[in-house]
Formats: sequence, structure tokens, C-alpha cells
Amino acid sequence: MDTSWSNPESLAFVEGLYSDFVADPDSVGPEWRRYFEALANGNGNGNGRTRVGPSFPRWSLFNPPGSTALPTAHGVAREAAELQDRADQMVRAYRVRGHAVAKIDPLDLPRAPQPELEPSFYGFSERDLGRRVSAQRIAGLNDATLGQVLALLKQTYCRSIGVQFMHITDLAVQRWLQDRMESAQNRLALSRVEQLRILTKLTDAVIFEEFIQRKYLGAKSFSLEGSESLVPLLDLAIEHLGAQGAQEIVLAMAHRGRLNVLANILGKNARQIFREFEDADPELHLGGRGDVKYHKGYSSDWTTSAGAKIHLSLCFNPSHLEFVNPVAQGRMRAKQDRFGDRERAKGVVILIHGDAAFIGEGVVQESLNLSELAGYTTGGTVHVVVNNQIGFTTGSEQSRSTQYCTDIAKMLQIPIFHVNGEDPEAVAQVVRLALDFRREFRRDVVIDVWGYRRRGHNEGDEPSFTDPVLYAAIARRKNSREGYLEHLLTLGEVTRAEADEIADRRRAALEEELSLARSSEYVYVKEPVGAIWDDFVRGPEPDEPEFASAVPRERLVELLTSLSSVPPGFQVHPKLTRLLETRMEMARGERELDWSAAEALAFATLVVDGRRVRLTGQDSERGTFSHRHAVLHDYATGAQHVPLAHLARARAPIEIHNSPLSETGVLGFEYGYSLDFPEALVLWEAQFGDFVNVAQPIIDQFIVSAEDKWNRLSGLVMLLPHGFEGQGPEHSSARLERFLSQCADDNIQVANCTTPAQYYHLLRRQALRPWRKPLVVMTPKSLLRHPRATSTLEELATGRFQRILPDARVAAKDVRRVLLVSGKLFYELDEKREADGRKDVAILRVEQYYPLADAAFAAALAPYPKNANVVWVQEEPENMGAWSFWRVRFGERLAGRAFSGISRRASASTATGSGASHKIEQAEILKLAFELA
Repeated sequence: MDTSWSNPESLAFVEGLYSDFVADPDSVGPEWRRYFEALANGNGNGNGRTRVGPSFPRWSLFNPPGSTALPTAHGVAREAAELQDRADQMVRAYRVRGHAVAKIDPLDLPRAPQPELEPSFYGFSERDLGRRVSAQRIAGLNDATLGQVLALLKQTYCRSIGVQFMHITDLAVQRWLQDRMESAQNRLALSRVEQLRILTKLTDAVIFEEFIQRKYLGAKSFSLEGSESLVPLLDLAIEHLGAQGAQEIVLAMAHRGRLNVLANILGKNARQIFREFEDADPELHLGGRGDVKYHKGYSSDWTTSAGAKIHLSLCFNPSHLEFVNPVAQGRMRAKQDRFGDRERAKGVVILIHGDAAFIGEGVVQESLNLSELAGYTTGGTVHVVVNNQIGFTTGSEQSRSTQYCTDIAKMLQIPIFHVNGEDPEAVAQVVRLALDFRREFRRDVVIDVWGYRRRGHNEGDEPSFTDPVLYAAIARRKNSREGYLEHLLTLGEVTRAEADEIADRRRAALEEELSLARSSEYVYVKEPVGAIWDDFVRGPEPDEPEFASAVPRERLVELLTSLSSVPPGFQVHPKLTRLLETRMEMARGERELDWSAAEALAFATLVVDGRRVRLTGQDSERGTFSHRHAVLHDYATGAQHVPLAHLARARAPIEIHNSPLSETGVLGFEYGYSLDFPEALVLWEAQFGDFVNVAQPIIDQFIVSAEDKWNRLSGLVMLLPHGFEGQGPEHSSARLERFLSQCADDNIQVANCTTPAQYYHLLRRQALRPWRKPLVVMTPKSLLRHPRATSTLEELATGRFQRILPDARVAAKDVRRVLLVSGKLFYELDEKREADGRKDVAILRVEQYYPLADAAFAAALAPYPKNANVVWVQEEPENMGAWSFWRVRFGERLAGRAFSGISRRASASTATGSGASHKIEQAEILKLAFELA
């Protein structure tokens, strides 16, 4: 007899039905009732034995073949299996779609019906709800009725919490989430102390906003009203992270709610915030310095209720919303690397997003993509979406093509928790579950907190112009504190008097802070930058000799020899064998150094001296132009070897990573890294300099202006391949003019080296001298292999960086024209001068555009006759490159001499797409450079 149907789940199902029959024969279907009655009469088995009672006789399922009085064994099993299958389908539907009907919207706006969540969709009637099904796959249940299963599913997935997790393909992760949610029905039992803490934090948030609105009516504050649960959420998160062993938390957020978070989470004195509303210290902001109050960051130390110490740091952020995300992630990676947190367990990033920006800005996707890449992971970021259900005046139907603003996060194998922000205890459950998930799997997690925006985009805006229905619903809402207080009063967990005392105490504290802010004796105190920056210098560049960056020759030889070697048995690619042989010849002094060798020596000398080096970018391991080969791959096995990471005397690590095909996210990450690891040499390399404009907000809003706005320093290096070589308008220019247009107050450094030695000294100077500013380098392409663009070991061992390279190839007294040039155009000018036999033209190389003092020009030009005119020569069009920068600065005279420029004609695009046209234009520039008036 075929008994394959008689598995434990089917038996459990039939036994459950029999128990129901014993208790109430009418509780089971008519066919089953006849079957069980027949068993009681002794007709259910082959030998006539009778079993009556609460325990079902399993042997009774094995009916004799051909029995017609009772359901056949296969018929019984088939019906059991079909019922169980339909029940399993319904269970899965709730896990997949329960979020779609969950009560996550505090405004209770209509949501689309979900037929798949109705029992009738699976053919179940009201009577079926009492039938037994196997619930072994549901945490917290074993044997249950269909109705009990349905109730558990609704409690777990359809109350104030909706969860999207079934897109996760790892069944173990799915099961972990199911067990955690279903075993407790997504509820968290809170003690009275915990409930009072939530009420207190809600009160702090609500009273702060009310106070601001009353004292500074109409002033921009980007109120948190309607989403005040963010404050208890952060409080709960910090406490739980402290219990998990976290010691550092980096937070980042846009302007909505920032003042509230600064006051009630970071602990910034309210008097400082009120003083900024008063705008009573204008002298601190003259010349464009400083930023608006709702862009500012802050750092503080938090002691949890259990005594754990956590350092909190809220990033400064411009109005560009989500662009701070990779910056925060980079900061945390630096902190983890700095303190040896290889498990990525002691530091956590909390990113606070807006709903419209989370789905609308591409940098979100770029940041999510970094989360599990070896070169960028931080062990999981906690994403908190403050879901206002609107973006400025734009509703969801115009702002996204997805069901939720968080659907972009489904690109990762992570859960997305949607929660009603007016149910603080549901928020508490989600916080705990999300943070436990992050700790367990070291992945990102998303908490989508549904609320609303009580006011307009800012306090001077009238939102009902464009959203009258939405704002009519909002106007009817109590604030979240009142809603939660009513809940606690109903439970008897708190008295009205206790709640009023909490509110009164908070109002009194704010009144006192306001009095101090308005006091004539108030003294503004700048926030300290942080101890790790104590040894570094900000402000104008010190007037001192160029930094000594040379390294003894014998050490250079030793390092270059090591870099030319591979481990025994490592099979180098046949085409790279010559590269290593060439490096060895350089070490022996038989060949001059090329660009990649000089760079490798700069990195090597730093790591052996204890300076960390980190380089990332698209194809940076090999180099866009196949010149670096910092990571070698075994030709037979594919195994990797990084010579720079295996130096015998290295005292610091080096990281070189290929980045994803991203500029904004990766550059933001490296900028953030540089903020929290000032001793390291942190470099980002563009594939071509032309692509750097994809990351323009990171440059404009952070790199070039952060010191002026936020008093924050960075030593980030940007390597931007630049040069006109006939490769078209998208492979020629790093837009030098854009960087030069933003140079002021010695905020950044901009350079364009012409020799490997200059590049070597520039990198070492950047890493070693205490004056710390971002460095933008126009790096070469053709010069990487140019036979004349080489340097000797002695130039690395004895020299230092020179901002203007002199010309020793002509006699100064014979010079009638001095050409100023930078980059690879120097070699073309030099070759033409040599071909034409011109001895009356000097060529000076400007290696650093900024900062560059007038005195440096005067000293460089001093050897030449006073009547020798000075001409700036560039490849770029007239409206690009450095010419406009020099023209505005010097006018028609430079160091007392006539000053003019030669360039391509002004153009809307950077370069021609025709190689032949490029050559014609280049020849014209060279011709004009040597034409004397």
C-alpha cells in the first residue's frame, strides 16, 4: 500500500480534527464526521478494533483497499494536504503582503485592498477557521486552528508594523526574522520605566518644537512636528547599541528635525541654538564664514542607563539632503580602521533620511551599494526614514514609481520595517529587532517611520495650497505625545500629574536657556574639532620653506627592490614580467624612474614610516592606463599579491581598492574617511578627470568649503587624469577652471606636476606636513610613459617639491619671452623650441596653481630681462583652464612685465572629437607661443 502521504504534518492535522470531533462532532465537516463516527462503531480498520477517546488511532488511517463506507486513506490524506497547502499559501501571503494592509499610517489614509489576505481567496469559509492545521513552521505555534494562525499573522504583520523581508533569498535569514517576529507577534513588553522614558523623550521633542514656534514665530527651523517619535527612536537605538558593545555612533541627517536632535539627543545646549536664532554674533560670520543653524553638526559623549560610554557625532550637512550619506559611512570606516575594529562591531552609522529624498536621490543607491563591498563596509548601516509622506509640495504619486519610498533598499538582502510613528512601543520593537538583525548579519537595515509634516516645508510655507486634503487630516491630529499619554493613562502606567510634571520641567529648562542666550554676558564657545586634529594646522598656509620630503637613497633602493619581487611560486602575467624587471633596473640605477615607480615609492616610504595609505577609484588597482599594477594576479590561479602590503619594515597598512562605477558615493566616502583619519594619505582617483563633475556636490558642498562653513579640515587627495590628446570632449579635461574658481583663503591646493619626482614630493608633503588642506592633482595620461618624463633616484633622495620649476636650458640674459605652462604641454613646447633652435624663449613650469604667492612668480622671473614679456600657454579653451584665473588675479602685468595668454578659442565643450582637428589646434598653439611681437 502507498503510505507516502502519512507524514507527521498530515497526521497532526487529522489528529487535530479528531480532537475537535470528540469535543464537538459538529465542529468538523460532514465527511470527516461520518468517518470518525464509523471509527467509533468499529468500522475504521481491518480487524474491527475500536478506539474512542481524545487520542486518534493512527493505524485507523490504513483502511482496507476497496472500502466504500469511509473516506479512503488517500482521500483523507489528499484533503488534509490540500487544506494544509491552502493554509501555507495564506501564511506566505501574510509574510509577503501583510505590510500592505498594516496600520502604519497615522493619518489612516486609504490603502489598496489586498484580496490575497482574505481567507476566502483560498476557499476558506468562516466555519473553516475552527479546523486544525499544522503550524510547525510558525514560531510560537505548533498545532492550531486556522483561525488561530490567521490571528497570529494579523498581529505580527498587520498592526502598527509592516515588514518586507521575503525578497531575501537566504532562507536562514528569512527564518531568523520569522522566528523573531512571529514568536512575540511583533510586540515588545516594556517596563514602566521604559514607558516613562519614551514619554519623556516624546515630551522633550514636542515641547521643544512648541517652544521654538512660540518664541521665534515664522523663523525657519524645519520642525519635526508630526514625526517627533524620531527622538525616542534614537534614544532607544543608542541605548540598545550600547548594550551591544558599540562605542562610536556617527549620525547624519538633513535639516528637518536637526535642531530637535541636536538639543534632545546630542545634548547641544539649547542656549546655543537660541543664540543662533537671535543672530546676535554677526562678527563670527563676516566674509561668508559659518552656516545656518540647521546644517550644523555636533559631537558629544553619551552614557547609557547601564553605564556604557558611547561617542556620538552628528555630521555637518548642507541642504543637499542625502549627499552626506557616504561621508558618514567613510567617517565610520576611518574610526573602525583607526581603532582596529576589524569586526566592524564597535562603531555604527545611523542615517536619517527623508522619504522623498531616499527614493529620489541617486546617491542613496550608491551608498547602499557600498554597504557590503570589502573596501567600504562598516558592518551595517541603520537607515531611519522620517516619512512625511510628502516632499516639499510633491506627493508620492509624483515623486516615485514604487509602492514605498524605501523600495530602493530591496536591492540588498535586508529587511525593511515600516512602522507607525504614533505607536512608540511599536517603534521600540522595530528598533530592537533591526539592531539585533544588524548585529547578527552585519548588514544594513531600514526603519521607515511613518508620520507627517504638520507645517509646510518650512515655517513660512502654506502647505494647504497644494495638499488641502492631506493637511485637513493633519489638522485633526493630536501630537504623538498626547496619543501615547492617553495609551499609558488607559493602562494605568502613569498619571496625568506625572506627565504634566515632565512637561513643566522641560518648559522651565527651555525658558532658562533662552534667558542665558539673550544675556549680554553670553560668550560664544566654538565646538572643539577633536583631539585627533590637535597636531594639524588650519587657516592660511604658513610662510615657511617648502617641506622637506626627501628620503635617503639607500632606503629608496631597498623599497623599490622589494616592490619588484613576488613570493616564490607566484606566476606573474607574462606581459608584466618586463614591468618588474624594469623596476629592478630602476632600483639599480640603470634606468630613470617613471611615474608609477615614483608613486609606489611615495606610498612605500609612508607606510614604512607609519603613515596609512588608502587609494580607491575605478580601476585603481591596475590603473586606468595600465600603469600602476599595484595588485598583481597569479597568471595560473588568480591569487592576488600586493607588493606594497608586504614590505618588511611597514609600520602601517595600505589599502588599494577598485571602486564601483560611482563618483559621488565613493568620493563622499573618501572625504568622510579623511575627516577621521588625518594622519593617513587618503586618495581618490577618477577614471578620467572629466567624470569628476558627477560628484560636484561633494566638491562644492564639502571639500572646498567645509573649513569655511564648519571649521572642518581634510587632507583628501583627488587624482584627476587631465590633458588634451585628441580623445574627445569627455576624455580631456578635469575642469581645472572649476577648482580654481573656488580657491580662496587657502582652502584647497591645486597642482599639475610634470615629473615623477615632483609628484613623489607632492604626495609625501601632503601626508607629512601639519598644514592640512585638500589636494587636487591634475594627473597625466601620456606622460605616464613619456621617455622624457622621468626622474632619477637622486631627485627623490635630495629634492623637495617646487611650485615653479626653472628653465636651465637657455641663458637668462638672451631671453625675450618667458612662457608659463603646466602639465604635459611643457614637453611639446620644449620639443618645438629644441627643433626650432630657439634660445630666446624660456619655459617655466607652474607645478602648483594654488596657493602660489606673488613672490614666487617674482622670484622665478627675476633672472630674465625686464623687457621680456610673459605669456601663459594652455591647451584648454580660453574660457577654461587657468587663463581666466591668472587674468583676474594679475590683469595685464605680472611681476612688472607684460602678461598675455595663448589658448584654444573659447568653446562650449572642452575639446574636439576629431583627432586630426586636435593636432591642427595643438600646432597653432605651439606656433603662437614662439611668435614674438
